Amino acid sequence: MGDKPSSGEILGIPYNFDRPSLGRLLSSYWQPEEGMLVEKPFGIGYTLNLANWRSWVVLAVAGGLYWQQKGSETGGSGGSSSESESEDSGPVEVIVDD
Repeated sequence: MGDKPSSGEILGIPYNFDRPSLGRLLSSYWQPEEGMLVEKPFGIGYTLNLANWRSWVVLAVAGGLYWQQKGSETGGSGGSSSESESEDSGPVEVIVDD
């Protein structure tokens, strides 16, 4: 039985399962002459090229969205506590007498 290749492409998506060295890791995330996406040093697919300014915009937007989500989870809505308590409570049964 033949050995399977440890790097190549499947359906246009690159993969590389060679053991990464420190130099290869650093050089794959900083490639000034390449575009925004570069091949991962280990694994399947692409990663951000930190030498490209567009990658920093993507990281800033993702960080802002994460920060906004964390702020809304901790109750930073700015509403009063009675409003938030009524929204968080379960269903309310209303009995109407005729």
